[in-house]
Amino acid sequence: MLGTLRKMTTELQPPVKYHLPVGEQLIELNPFIGKEIKLTYTGNIFCVHCQRAIKKSFNQGFCYPCFIKLAQCDMCIMKPELCHYDAGTCREPAWGDEFCFQPHYVYLANSSGIKVGITRHTQVPTRWIDQGAIQALPILKVASRFVSGLAEIAIAEHVSDKTSWQKMLKNMQTPVDLLTRRDELLAECQPQLAAISEKFGSQAIEFLPGEKVVDIIYPVEQYPAKVKSFNFDKVAEVEGVLQGIKGQYLLLDSGVINIRKFTGYEIEFEA
Repeated sequence: MLGTLRKMTTELQPPVKYHLPVGEQLIELNPFIGKEIKLTYTGNIFCVHCQRAIKKSFNQGFCYPCFIKLAQCDMCIMKPELCHYDAGTCREPAWGDEFCFQPHYVYLANSSGIKVGITRHTQVPTRWIDQGAIQALPILKVASRFVSGLAEIAIAEHVSDKTSWQKMLKNMQTPVDLLTRRDELLAECQPQLAAISEKFGSQAIEFLPGEKVVDIIYPVEQYPAKVKSFNFDKVAEVEGVLQGIKGQYLLLDSGVINIRKFTGYEIEFEA
């Protein structure tokens, strides 16, 4: 099967069900666990937005012109608190209206340990699965991406906002009491959250005391003791027994590969 890679699609089941998009084909991966697979990079890369052939991709799949032009590639996507829409300098105001000015969730997740994160309401539970979280809990529903970023900053003063992908792939997490930690964090951050509500209105932040913890199980037979990562820019062929899938990583007996990192790369998939 030959085509360009996209990030794996997922369905929340016990365990998570994974599909690998290769061009127009969607390959169900779970049945290949325990079997030999091979991915061969052809040397071709295509921008995921404009589809033109490129020599180097930026921001997981974009050509440089798209990278510096598109709102979805701007710094404020990684750091929502830097949103400059109100300043009239948004790269694509229509895109911002559609994607940034809609409800977002602030959540706690247990990926390589407890962390705080944000995601659009349409990306639940996809965002948690992509991060390799074994537990997740929405704690706030907010009016926009900008407000979610401000809330995340306040909570991140007390808990990490990053995932250690090596620890995540080694399955070094242990279950934690997210409900208790939520209550502790919201109490600690009450002054900052109250200030955000005062500035943006009482509807800007909605607390979610009734949400339940989501437990996520991944299709993994064996986790790596040491993490060796493959890079298509250095090695064109990635081959081995598929021992599992977690986050956006394929776990092979020969090493791991982050599929999302190579979005837009043309590969041949064999099993």
